[in-house]
Amino acid sequence: MKNYPKLLKERLKQPEILPLIGVYDVFSAGLVAERFEGLFCSGYGFSASYYGLPDVGHITWSDLVNYVLRIRSIAHDSHILVDVDDGFGDETIAIEVLRKLEMAGASAVMLEDQKRPKKCGHLDGKNVVPMDEHLAKLSKILLHKGDILVLARTDVTDLNKGIERIKRFIDIGADAVMVEGLKCREDIDKVSRAAGETPFAVNLIKGGKTPLVSLSQLKEHGAKIAIYSTPCLFAAQESIKRTINELVDKDGILSGVTHQSNLNENNEVLLNNAFKSIKLRS
Repeated sequence: MKNYPKLLKERLKQPEILPLIGVYDVFSAGLVAERFEGLFCSGYGFSASYYGLPDVGHITWSDLVNYVLRIRSIAHDSHILVDVDDGFGDETIAIEVLRKLEMAGASAVMLEDQKRPKKCGHLDGKNVVPMDEHLAKLSKILLHKGDILVLARTDVTDLNKGIERIKRFIDIGADAVMVEGLKCREDIDKVSRAAGETPFAVNLIKGGKTPLVSLSQLKEHGAKIAIYSTPCLFAAQESIKRTINELVDKDGILSGVTHQSNLNENNEVLLNNAFKSIKLRS
């Protein structure tokens, strides 16, 4: 198997910003991998898809490892960032989870400082672990994590405190950093100055706290990673609702007004995935 963390590390040295597109299952991952070089295994998306539940801590690490393994089987060349929340427990558990994810083909993980019960990073009412407590855990994880990269994220809502935290993350060896829920482009600039040479990410979600900003603009601000958390999940929700409503309104007939693939188009994607999976095993 390729050394995916090493490949991502080399990619982050390039001048172009890296977009990581949030997927919610293996099918959406295969579609995204045809057009983008990076995937984000969003905790919000996976919790919605696999459990049908909000992103408040339902995900188990074993389910997540199996999910990444299945994605890697059809996305051989993609950079894969995995949302691991707080690492699913203390540093001993977190280190084991990271090692298993690296074996499954993950390139990097996003590790946050939220207390449980957690929330989506762009929702109000989050609580974070005290800095010294989190730094002690993070430093041990970074020391024993293996090759997999760690994007250290803070969910502190006060920007100055968030900047203070990412500086400490960098001091103890985080591979990349992120302050969640930035409210304006000026905030992005402030994070950029604090991060210095360390790659930093900006997380974008429709309806979230961070305003619309283009890849070109993010690059101008110095961001190295643009995370799009949930575009596939939200698009699927709207498309399914439109199709179901049309079935109800049109006496069970789909007129083609809603955007749908047909049987042959869908089967072509699945056959392509099967070929990729066989190719990886061989």
